[in-house]
Amino acid sequence: MFRDDPQTAGDPPARRPLPARRIPAPRGGRPTRALEVQEAVKDIIVRRGLVPGDPLPTESELIEELGISRNSVREALKALQAVGIVDIRHGFGMFVGRLSLGGLVDELTFHTRIGPRDALRNLMEIREVLENGLAQRLIDECGGTDPAEVLTPVRDVIERMEAEAQVGVVSPETDRLFHDVLYQPLGNPLVGRLLGAFWEVYHQLRDDLGTPDETPADVARTHRDIYTAVIAGDRAAVEAAMRAHFAGVRARLARLDHD
Repeated sequence: MFRDDPQTAGDPPARRPLPARRIPAPRGGRPTRALEVQEAVKDIIVRRGLVPGDPLPTESELIEELGISRNSVREALKALQAVGIVDIRHGFGMFVGRLSLGGLVDELTFHTRIGPRDALRNLMEIREVLENGLAQRLIDECGGTDPAEVLTPVRDVIERMEAEAQVGVVSPETDRLFHDVLYQPLGNPLVGRLLGAFWEVYHQLRDDLGTPDETPADVARTHRDIYTAVIAGDRAAVEAAMRAHFAGVRARLARLDHD
């Protein structure tokens, strides 16, 4: 059994940690020792109100606090580091990890490589639905303000994209930047991370799709159409522009089906 965190007599009630959360045993028996330790470390983070970037207790402190071996602590910390809950910085200490979708990118990329057509098709479908919904929400958020002013950074990216198209290529960085800045007015940092994860998977697998059918000018135009539709508050035009934006990927996937 794990010991609860020690409390100092006289602590004000607001500062006292909440009681340790009991870990329910899964069907078929108790959780493994490794999982128990991982849950105990997560429980410490939650009960103490720690946030990403905050320092964690040292390894020795965890050993003392939880009443377990050094090997058990290290095993748990490595597992939590792998999923981004713990950030271990050698020479500096351990900290609460920041949200990262790197594991999701790796998993999606792997499964897409072993079944590229269906996996990429599903991924693009989810991204199209997500972006269409986000763009519709953006129209709502811009209500009562000048959308052209709010989305000035988007216009700047489009102009950069069009300049690149004139010399023969739109860089992946500019393409990604468009989607990053378009949804920034929504104020949801998870949006950029999630779309970035989808973009990373596609970028890593783009060569599996073969040569794109659309020209750089087509790429720039479809992005401007999305921007123009949002500025106009035209929901139907937003949906049509999103569909046109992903049409090139769908065409390349269809070509793979016939190869």
